[in-house]
Amino acid sequence: MFDVGFGEMLVIAVVALIVIGPERLPRVARTLGHLYGRMQRYVNDVKADINKEIELDELRKFRDQFKDAAQSAENSIREEAQRIESEAQAVKTEMQVEKSEVEAAAEHKPAETTTAAASAGSTASTTEPAAGSSDAVEATAKGDELADRAAERVAESGAAHAGAPAQQPAGVAAAPAQQPAGVAATHSPAGHA
Repeated sequence: MFDVGFGEMLVIAVVALIVIGPERLPRVARTLGHLYGRMQRYVNDVKADINKEIELDELRKFRDQFKDAAQSAENSIREEAQRIESEAQAVKTEMQVEKSEVEAAAEHKPAETTTAAASAGSTASTTEPAAGSSDAVEATAKGDELADRAAERVAESGAAHAGAPAQQPAGVAAAPAQQPAGVAATHSPAGHA
C-alpha cells in the first residue's frame, strides 16, 4: 500500500521510542496493529462489496438480455401460430364452400333426372343409379383431394416454421392404415372361437 522501505521503518521506530517511551511502546504498537488490521478488513470488505455489485450488475444485464430474447422468441412463435391458424381457417372455409357446392350439385342433378324421367312417363326403377350419382362420386373425390391438399399445406407450414411435427387440421380424418396383402390380423376378437 505505502512504499516504505526498511530504513524508513527504522527511523519511525526510533522516533516512536523517543516520543512514546519504552514503557508504553508495546501497548501503542499493539493498538496500532489492531487499527491496521481493522483498516485492512474494512478495505477488503469494501472491495468485496464492490465486486459483488459488479457481478450483480452483470447478472442483471444477462437476465435482461435473456428476457428480451425470450420475449422476441415468444412473439415470433405467437405470430407464426396466428399465421398458421389463419391459413387453416382459410383452408377450412374453402373446404366448406366446396362441400356446399358439391352438395348443391349432388342435390340438383338427381332432382333434374327424376323430373325428366317423370315427365317422359318412364317407369324407371328406383334401384338404378341416377345420372347425377357419378357427379356426386366425382365431387366426393374432389372434396377428398382438397382435404389432402389442405392437410399437406398445414403440415408443411407448421413443420417448416415451428420445427414441430406435422399435424392434421381438425376435421380432417386420417387415412386408415393399410395391411400388406396376404397378412391376416392375428389378434382380432372375432378370430378366437
